[in-house]
Amino acid sequence: MVLRRSIYKSPAQLRAMIEPGLITAAALDAVREIVAPGVTTGELDAVAARVIAERGATSNFQLVRGYRHTICASVNEQVVHGIPGERALEPGDILSVDCGALFKGWNGDSAFTVVLDDPTRPDVVAERERLSEVTRGSLWAGIAALASARHLGKIGAAIEGYIETHAPDGGYGILRDYVGHGIGRKMHESPSVFNYRVDDEGPEVRPGLVVAIEPMVVIGDQETDVEDDGWTVSTVDGTAGSHWEHSVAVHDGGVWVLTAPDGGAEALAPFGVTPQPIA
Repeated sequence: MVLRRSIYKSPAQLRAMIEPGLITAAALDAVREIVAPGVTTGELDAVAARVIAERGATSNFQLVRGYRHTICASVNEQVVHGIPGERALEPGDILSVDCGALFKGWNGDSAFTVVLDDPTRPDVVAERERLSEVTRGSLWAGIAALASARHLGKIGAAIEGYIETHAPDGGYGILRDYVGHGIGRKMHESPSVFNYRVDDEGPEVRPGLVVAIEPMVVIGDQETDVEDDGWTVSTVDGTAGSHWEHSVAVHDGGVWVLTAPDGGAEALAPFGVTPQPIA
């Protein structure tokens, strides 16, 4: 008989996930501070690696078979899983950075998107900033839904609903082939967390559930291909993409965003949700 590990964590396990979440947040904050034209994605990777090591943690991305880097750095038409290297950032680029940390056997996972200013192309910058802001908003709409949802399927409905309401005429594409996930002892665990409406209502939302919610949204069509490097996921039509992610815990007192130092308080306030620290 095969015994399956429960998707729900104990209160002690939830407490153990706080530090890897904060380490992940610190690494991404350090990366964000140095994003500028001329900086290479490899330099961003080195900064994240330094912060994670200084905090006594390990890059969980490097534990994925065949991947040697601390972050994924995806630029412009690259939506997710971009490999950092010698590519220098340019004015007007839209950059998504994904990162995670393993600390004492527990994982954190988070991502953000930023648009580099370009005074010569204000229309491009504005278009990409709007994409990033809508994607970020849809993430927080999904997290807010988690606070009151009875089943996990409500999160995807909230994300897609937010994007439909806030996207410009013509809409945005939501990646279908890549979704969020449970997180804990492993970076990727069950259950899947969809970023769009599904017929299956999904597992019950109750204390002990920890998920990484991560909408991946593009300006054009959602169809993507994996580039020749075997990792980088890019849009087929060449339009820009955005990726935002947080690891979120459900506990007896409510929800807490593990990869946000304030637990998500500031971003959840407009949704009428107040996160509660894990006791």
